[in-house]
Parts: sequence; C-alpha cells; structure tokens
Amino acid sequence: MGRKMGMTLLEVKELKKYFPVKGGFFSRPIAWVKAVDGVSLRLEQGEVLGLVGESGCGKTTLVNVILNLEKPTAGQIIFDGKDLFKMKGKEMKEVRKYMQIVFQDPFWSLNPRLLIKDIIGEPLVVHMRMTSGELIKRVQELLELVGLPKEAAYRYPHEFSGGERQRIAIARALALKPKLVVLDEPTSAIDALSQAQILKLLKELKEELKLTYILISHDLSVVNYMADKIAVMYLGKIVEYGPAEDVFKNPAHPYTKALFMSIPDPEKEGIESITTLEGEVPSAINPPSGCRFHTRCPVAQEICKEKEPPFILLHETHGAACFFIEK
Repeated sequence: MGRKMGMTLLEVKELKKYFPVKGGFFSRPIAWVKAVDGVSLRLEQGEVLGLVGESGCGKTTLVNVILNLEKPTAGQIIFDGKDLFKMKGKEMKEVRKYMQIVFQDPFWSLNPRLLIKDIIGEPLVVHMRMTSGELIKRVQELLELVGLPKEAAYRYPHEFSGGERQRIAIARALALKPKLVVLDEPTSAIDALSQAQILKLLKELKEELKLTYILISHDLSVVNYMADKIAVMYLGKIVEYGPAEDVFKNPAHPYTKALFMSIPDPEKEGIESITTLEGEVPSAINPPSGCRFHTRCPVAQEICKEKEPPFILLHETHGAACFFIEK
C-alpha cells in the first residue's frame, strides 16, 4: 500500500543543539556553541526541503539531530507521527531504518576494502533477516534501480567513477525502503555531467518510491531544480522559510537576497558578476544580540541590535524573520 501524499512526515519544534566549550582546571563548560537555536519547520510526505546557508550556519548539525546522530539540547521532533526523543533502544532502531543519508563525497563514504554487495548490503544485514540468496537479489535490484548493472555487486569502489560511486551510495541509502532521505551536498564532489544525471535520478526515485528529501546544498541552482520548500539558515536560526518558487522570485530577508546575489550571472563574464556578502560570519559561541545578521546587514537599524525580529508571514506559507520586510 503506497503512502498518502500531503501528510506531515516531519515536524521540528523549537529545536536547540548547544555544544559545550570546555576550559579551566576541571574542563567545565565555560561557554556554549549555539549551533541550532530554536528551529521549527514542517515537511510533508513527498516534498523536498532545500536547506541553504553559509558554512557554519548549523545545517549539518540540524540534520544530524533529526537523524538522531546527535542528541538535542531542547525541542521536539515528530517523525511519521512518533516523538523521536521519547524513544529508546529497539523502537528507535526500528524508526531509524526509515531515515537515511547520502553523503557529500562518494570517494570517502564507501569503504574501499569492501565489495559493492557488502557496502549496499550492510544495512540489510543489520536490520533484516535474509538468506545470502535473498540479500544478493535485493542488492542487485537496488543496483538496477540506480542505473548500474547487477554485476557491479562483485566489484570494488575504486573500479567506478565519481558519479557511479554516488549511485552506489544512493542504492545503499535506499536499501531499507526509507521514508526520509537526507542529501548532504550530493553533487558537489562530482563532475558537471554526472551532477545532472544524479539530480535527474534523484527526482525519478522520489516519484517512483514516494520519497521525501532534505537537500543540503551550497549550489542554489541545485536547490532551485530539486526543492519544493526552502529554509534559509543563518547562525543557528531559520531566517526565511517558504515555497521554493516564492523564495526564489521574492526573497524577503536581506540575508537571502545577499545569498541569491552571490550566484554568478551567466549573462556577465568574469569575477565582476559575483557579489559577495560583506564581513565574516560571527561566532556561534557569542552571537550578536538582537538579529544575528545585523552586523552584516545593509538595512540594519538600531532596533535590529536590540531585539530579535519576529517571524513575519508574507503569504500563508512564506515568511522571514526581519523588522523591515515589505509585504
């Protein structure tokens, strides 16, 4: 029976993840890195959420907490109707099957000493009871699903190109029939032709298997091609959130506008076409007061230093955290 589309698969509520900075004689926490600081978002089944922002904004920490690879400091995550942080042991292991990740670099994410059948088959060995015949049959089905021949099961990672290795990584992520797949910069380490093929494959798999994706990417053209919704992160907070089409056509937050301005213009040539953001990203140990972007914002006023801006809705599902949004 197929899963119904349009139902909430993931709900993140006021999520926080702080890391201690230890020092002094007893190595006690002397400060905290506020990597994720009060993030809320919702993802429907069958949707693709694009998560964008500069390095160090908290994207990877956010997905690590969602995938239960890191424990939260505060907040709640409801996945497929279940409260993740109330689960223990066996129950958590069962739910984890349905949340998988495809890493950025297929050159280090695949163990070079293992045959492809063992790399793809590892999650099946951990979670499923299968005979060796059933296991190899499932591995070969997965290889064909991602556009590789069955015979690839008996080869080693070094025998494949970057694009093919990423297909193997995708096959491994799909082994347990997940509901949510995190794509962490899935095309940044491969050539342009392979990038296009991998994105096409990911779109086809999403439709065929009724998958839901969280896509982390620095490449806004990839996000534009893949995403239904966009969440823009800055220093641990979501500063803009909404349907991808609305955010790309009418970016509301000064940070989102600056990010989009930094995309090279194909009509212009050379480095002059790239606009970069002024200033450095402040430290997450001691973030700026008020709006965290005010130290780099071209429209910042005194209020931005003093108060944290409310999240203002422009439309029903598109909003941004800024005092100076024009509705």
